Amino acid sequence: MFDWTTKTIIVAGAAVLGSLAAAPAGAADRPDLIVAVADNPPTLEPAKELSNVGTRITYSVFDTLIRRNFLSAEGGSGSELVPSLATSWKRVDDTTLELQLRQGVTFQNGAAFNADDVIFTFSPERLIGKDSPLPQGRAYFGVLDRVEKVDDFTVRFITKAPDPLLEQRLASWASWIVDKDDWQAKAKDKGFAQFPVGTGPYMLDDYRADQYVKLKAFDGYWGGKPTAATVTFRKVPEPAARIAGLVSGEFDIITNVAPDQIAQIDAYDDVETRSVVLANAHVLVYNTHNPVLQDKRIRQAMNLAIDRKLLVDALWEGKAVVPNGHQYPEYGDMYQADRPALGYDPEKAKQLLQEAGYKGEPIIYSTEPNYYLNALPAAQAILEMWKAVGINATLNVVEDLDSLPNDQLMVRNWSNSTRYPDPVGGLWNTWGPYGSAQKTWESWAPTAFNEVGQKLETTLDHGARYKLAVELMDLWEDDAPGTILYQPLETYGARKSLKWQPYTFYYMDLRPDNLKDEAHGS
Repeated sequence: MFDWTTKTIIVAGAAVLGSLAAAPAGAADRPDLIVAVADNPPTLEPAKELSNVGTRITYSVFDTLIRRNFLSAEGGSGSELVPSLATSWKRVDDTTLELQLRQGVTFQNGAAFNADDVIFTFSPERLIGKDSPLPQGRAYFGVLDRVEKVDDFTVRFITKAPDPLLEQRLASWASWIVDKDDWQAKAKDKGFAQFPVGTGPYMLDDYRADQYVKLKAFDGYWGGKPTAATVTFRKVPEPAARIAGLVSGEFDIITNVAPDQIAQIDAYDDVETRSVVLANAHVLVYNTHNPVLQDKRIRQAMNLAIDRKLLVDALWEGKAVVPNGHQYPEYGDMYQADRPALGYDPEKAKQLLQEAGYKGEPIIYSTEPNYYLNALPAAQAILEMWKAVGINATLNVVEDLDSLPNDQLMVRNWSNSTRYPDPVGGLWNTWGPYGSAQKTWESWAPTAFNEVGQKLETTLDHGARYKLAVELMDLWEDDAPGTILYQPLETYGARKSLKWQPYTFYYMDLRPDNLKDEAHGS
């Protein structure tokens, strides 16, 4: 039982990603790092495994054309764009972006990187086609019409309509570049390449389902020799086992540390915690087609019955953040600073339930036990909050939510990361027609929301975009196909001698400018 006491930018020149040109280190001088994680992904196809556990690994295996600089002096929001596989870019017109590609880059299999790989990465065959084996690609690049080759190291991205965020898209999810020939050769049996090669600092060495993913250094990395010889992501579901392994020296980094475990780890001399509030929100998803949940007043009541501050205080020691709507401050001038906070009003919830004619029909809340930190206690607390206003809710704990048929999911938990610092990268990307709620789970089929979102992602005027973003969030909150709970505090445990900084994403950046081991001189 839950205890209630308790900018469009043109950049030219060489990469400005910090000290990428680190002094080379021999393999013997580099550590073999072990990262203990709660779970690992079933594939390393970077546009297939768009998950918290997937991007943690693929971020250091693949590169994007443009990169978000999370190490900038701006505070680590990642809003600044810097060169990566593209050395410069410019807008030719409202629907055309031209990029100059970095020369001399090789993939981890020794193949040379060029324009053909870029074109294939975003091709209908792989990413943006109606029958693409990577269906989420259209959620990120549905506005893309085609990529044209100007020469071996110049490409043009041409969109169906003006896209104010194209540069940000090319620096974010689903845009990691793959080797065309390697991908096609490996895709014959599965429809997509389960373990393609990239141009990043680490490459796949070994993969054992339900045990570990082992990466090894790719010393041909264009950004400088990697500072670890190998990095193994070992699956350790139990939090106590991860902490014990960190303290004993078995693990170098551990993930998903709960707030009440921070002091315990920090009490040791040679290990410490490193925390960041994520540009991500834990959310609930409601099946609006379920007969019990069809009336939006019932869903609104469920949202009003949740005391988010109590959840943050009791589960996160006050260190998580409840945003004022489905948005984040890194949206900059698209952030609605004066938007009212998410409401908590049990009496209004009771009134809405009565108006909707709710008569105690059972509502089932499904969750996995360990995928999200605090998922289970949060679910238990929310059920008690719902019961307090008269909602007959029960808990269904399963090992794999995606194994349940859509019609058996009434309420499920989820998380929403903001893929770009803009409403299109948060609310629209995750809840739009190609996001999981509409396309995968088929739990929501809005008309007005989709019409406004499509205007938002193809409008260049800032004032018009701002009004559309307000309207989009208003529509989502009114129809209540789900709700935000909070932005979680993500805490890692790490050896003090390991100089590595977590980001506001689930990315685990292991590039030379963000990973140094003083114990090994690397």
